[in-house]
Amino acid sequence: MQTRSVEDTKENLEKTLEYVYEAGKSGADIICTQELFKTVYFCQTEDWDNFRYAEVIDQNNDTVKAFSKIAKDTQSVIILSLFEKRAEGLYHNTVAVLDADGSYLGKYRKMHIPDDPHFYEKFYFTPGDLGYKVFKTRYANVGTLICWDQWFPEAARLTAMKGADIIFYPTAIGWLPEEKEDYGESQYNAWETVQRGHAVANGCYIAAVNRVGFEPSPDGNGGIEFWGRSFISDPYGNVIKKASGEKEEVLIHEIDLSLIDETRITWPFFRDRRIETYHDLSKRWLEDL
Repeated sequence: MQTRSVEDTKENLEKTLEYVYEAGKSGADIICTQELFKTVYFCQTEDWDNFRYAEVIDQNNDTVKAFSKIAKDTQSVIILSLFEKRAEGLYHNTVAVLDADGSYLGKYRKMHIPDDPHFYEKFYFTPGDLGYKVFKTRYANVGTLICWDQWFPEAARLTAMKGADIIFYPTAIGWLPEEKEDYGESQYNAWETVQRGHAVANGCYIAAVNRVGFEPSPDGNGGIEFWGRSFISDPYGNVIKKASGEKEEVLIHEIDLSLIDETRITWPFFRDRRIETYHDLSKRWLEDL
């Protein structure tokens, strides 16, 4: 489900509640929001005032309770991307997962935190410490990673190794206006390709959920044109459903979980992993040529 975000957080919340309800009533079993759906993407600048958006994330959170009611009413699993206040001065980029009976299953905290022009997330978020998470829901084993996590094959691998049938990536990514002409399609193609590669390498489904629209930077220095183009990839890396680059959309597609076993039998990557040779992956860099 991809939408445009505005400054009014109440409007963003009410719109997302409506879209999620409509998706559930339309037959969606698992529904995922875009990254930080309640706000504009405030990480374009470093501003202490933005910490006011953070909230304690648990089953008693008002946002969680509102979506829990929808989950129960529509018998849908819901994945919510929220700004978490863990303690005074300690914040995370977090997803909460609700099962189809409305119960709160837990949360995942974003592990990889970027720090680039207009993506100053290290100012706001500390890296996650809950490990890579998979939630056993009514319909599937759901893995949850977030945006910058999507570039790291290690994150997808470990999530798949924990049993994920589908890995969801709530996302906020787009073009900077000054880069679009020279690098635009290359940047987009890289984003889609790396995630399709995760689906192939791990024999699972991938669902990337982006936002749409242009959000100007609060400091007047450009902004971000979000790509939209949310998509679902099957275990062969085929894009089986994709949203547009401009419109708000609820993307619904039926998937066949039996394809996971089929592809893993055909391409037994997990069988042939040489785990005894991978110790150096725990190092930052290998100095010896």
